[in-house]
Order: sequence, then C-alpha cells, then structure tokens
Amino acid sequence: MRKINLLYVITKLELGGAQKHLLNLINHLDKQKYNLFLITAQEGLLINDALSITELRLIKLRFLERSINPLRDFLALYLIYSFIKKNKIDIVHTHSSKAGILGRWAAGLARVKIILHTVHGWSFNEYQNPILRKIIICLERLTAIITDRLIVVSYHDWQKGLDSHIGNKEKYKLIRYGIDFREFGKKDKSLREELGIDEHDLLIGMVSCFKPQKSPQDFIRLSFLVNKTLPKVKFLLVGDGFLRKKIQGLISKFNLEQQVILTGWRQDIPRILKALDIFVLTSLWEGLPISVLEAMAASLPVIATNTGGIAEVVSGGKTGFLVPPGDVNRMTEKLNNLLADENLRKQLGENAKTSLGSEFSVENMVKNTENLYWDLIKLGGRHAN
Repeated sequence: MRKINLLYVITKLELGGAQKHLLNLINHLDKQKYNLFLITAQEGLLINDALSITELRLIKLRFLERSINPLRDFLALYLIYSFIKKNKIDIVHTHSSKAGILGRWAAGLARVKIILHTVHGWSFNEYQNPILRKIIICLERLTAIITDRLIVVSYHDWQKGLDSHIGNKEKYKLIRYGIDFREFGKKDKSLREELGIDEHDLLIGMVSCFKPQKSPQDFIRLSFLVNKTLPKVKFLLVGDGFLRKKIQGLISKFNLEQQVILTGWRQDIPRILKALDIFVLTSLWEGLPISVLEAMAASLPVIATNTGGIAEVVSGGKTGFLVPPGDVNRMTEKLNNLLADENLRKQLGENAKTSLGSEFSVENMVKNTENLYWDLIKLGGRHAN
C-alpha cells in the first residue's frame, strides 16, 4: 500500500496550544505511512521547530495571515488548492480558525477524499460584535458540510458546536491534547537565579499571548491586589503580543516594577513551570488551554477562570480553584488562601498531576488521531490501490 499524502494547514506557527499540539502530532506520526506536508504563514516563532522535523515538507505561504483581507484570502485559498492538486493530497487536516476555513474549502474544491478540522476553541464568542459572531457561525456551519470529522479537545467545544448547529453529533470526535509528562519532573529553581528572584519568594505565573481573550491586564490587577498584603510575592507573565504597552502601563500605574516580570516569549516552558508555586489563567473565553494541562503536569495548583473546558480538568478544591471570568477580587481571595497554606499548595499540585492520566498523553493523542485517519480511509475504501 502506498504512503498517504497528508497535508496539515495552520494559520501561523506562533507559540500557542494549537501549534504545539500539531507539531507534537507530526513529530510522533509513523513516517513510513505518510508523506507529510504543512502549510502555514511565512513567519512564526515555531518555524524552526517545524523545519527540524525529518520528512516533513514545510510550505510557508505568503498570503496566509490571521487578519481578514478578501484578496489575500482568495490568493491563499487558490495556492492551497493548487498545492493539493499538484501533490495529490489524500487527507487535509486543518488547525486554527482562519486556516480551518480556507484549508477545508481548498480541499473541498480539489475534491480531497478526507477532510478534518481540529477545533482549538471556536473562533466565535460572546464578547464579539453580534454581526461578526453570526457571520463566523454561518461560515463554520457551511464549512462543516464538507468536513468529514470535527475533532474537539473538550466536551465544552463539542456541545458549543452542536448548540450553534455546526455539523451533527456524528461528525464530532473528542481527542484530548497530548502532554509529554517526561518534560515535567522535579522542581527546578534555576530560573529564579536567572531572573533575580529569591529562592524563598513565592512565585505566581501565567503563560499566554497578550491578547483580549487571555485578559492579561487582569493578571496585573491581581498582582496589585495580592501585593497590597503580601509585598514579597512575585509574578511572572510569560508571552507577548499587541497588549504589551497596556500591560506595561498598568505595571507602572500600580508601581509593580519590582513585583512583576515580563519575560517575553519563551520556549523553555517546562523549566519555567518548575520554578513556579502557583499557576494562574485569567482568560475570558477558552477551548481547553494547553498551558493549564502543562501546569498540572508540573504538579502546580491552578487558579483559572471557569470558561471553556477548563472545568473538565480543574476540580475546585481538589486540583485548584475556578472563578468567574473577570472576577479579579474572587481570584485574589483564592490566591491569598493558597499563598498562606504550603501544605494545601503541595496537595493540590500532587492531585493535579495524578488527575491527568494517560488520556492526556502524547501517545494517546497520536494513537487516537491515526486511528481516526484509518477509520475514515476504510469507510470510503478510497486507498485500496
């Protein structure tokens, strides 16, 4: 049996959960079974990671970008379509919202036999302009018609898709994110020395892009409220984005220059998590953030907003605490309780790691994804030759 020509499409290889998930998947696929291709934007912090994967052909597309631009979007669609036709692609598997629409329609027009899309959190939410939200939902409904399977990483996104009349329940398949648990071992406080943080100081961290979805300004407000009573607690904000100036403005306004550290983008997340005492996430909306899973794998208690599929992994009082989105006062209260109780921090952290189990392993994620590919191949009998 010949190799399967398998094309992945993702908008941009930035540092994010969808991107890390995809590269993990590609890295662990059986290269004897597939000819692997990846189409993405020209720039991205993980481009070199993709280039380092043996037997993966990376195509950096000039016109593929996150912002809406009808002309460039049409050109991107045409180039993806042309690539599919030229390389006789058997399976197209898209990731991220923009690439999910363009890639699937290019595949549909090229009459690709099997089309899949992984939902890393739907691109529509209650914070959007209502008209834009309706347009996005309509696009997702139409695109679901030409999609063989919609892979979700949380039950929340499964139900949200069905509630929005995107596909039917038979189109959905739950495949959890895969964590390489070997990366998250014993505590390592060497990062503290690098950043000038005393080894005895309590350190709170968050890893996120600086965009409205993650509400990083709430992390700064949280820092201010905690430091009013606990001035020695330090806060580490890992990431970057267009909200950076606003974040720096809040740090200056609250005189937190000695308490809050902005690291910028980092690719040593396991090492960073090993240096923390508590992990925080202030998102307004989510799918299932991989940063929370990684924090739990690093035996950290998690305080997060109760949005998306986070409640499927964070159990209040057992592995961490959940608060309503935007409720900084409630988050401060929970954080202060944890900061005051070392035994509780340790117990919740241990519970967090053991609660994940094999369902969230890389091996399980890859196995379930490959099984889905081959189930679809067998259903159609399309590759019998």
